[in-house]
Amino acid sequence: MAGDQPTVLIVEDEPAQREVLAYNLEAEGFRVSRAENGEEALLLVAEEMPDLIVLDWMLPNVSGIEVCRQLKMRADTRKVPVIMLSARSEEVDKVRGLETGADDYVIKPYSVVELMARVRAQLRRTRPASVGGRLEYEDIVLDSETHRVSRAGKPLKLGPTEFRLLSTFMEKPGRVWSRDQLLDRVWGRDIYIDTRTVDVHIGRLRKALTLHGGSDPLRTVRGAGYALG
Repeated sequence: MAGDQPTVLIVEDEPAQREVLAYNLEAEGFRVSRAENGEEALLLVAEEMPDLIVLDWMLPNVSGIEVCRQLKMRADTRKVPVIMLSARSEEVDKVRGLETGADDYVIKPYSVVELMARVRAQLRRTRPASVGGRLEYEDIVLDSETHRVSRAGKPLKLGPTEFRLLSTFMEKPGRVWSRDQLLDRVWGRDIYIDTRTVDVHIGRLRKALTLHGGSDPLRTVRGAGYALG
């Protein structure tokens, strides 16, 4: 499984609904993790940061509202999009959900097709390359739909791994990624690869980016990892 696939965490205590959501998200090409209550959701987020969370309001013990509140209070999880699912259709409930930090609010029963569209819309904002978006950084342009990269108007040839690395960097310029974080995002957790492999592919990416001249846009942060810009 390609590591650059967005991970969606489903937090839903009803098994049937949880599996329907998982089936449809996987059919859309997303990686899926599941939690049946709020405590489990918070633990999973701490273990592996998802790219998006589909969160039911009515959960046993810790409610979805409380889970959302806790996630949005933390600096490391604040920007993870949360789509709140709720049978509460009153405007006051929707406003409460959004004011708690939810990025979208979907009323049950909902159309799965519409929910998938909302998932893609949120990911288009936070991880555009993963849903066919176009990214630009200075004179570098990456089009994930056509799988083409150019710099200063000149096409660059990148292998699949280098393409995923560049996508990761261009989605969040300036962010420092550790080798382990890059392994999770680019290669995926389901296979073992030595962290030195990251350095090899970073070297190949640097060579491709500077092939036609221009400075190296990648920055090595001693003891921390790599960043774009």
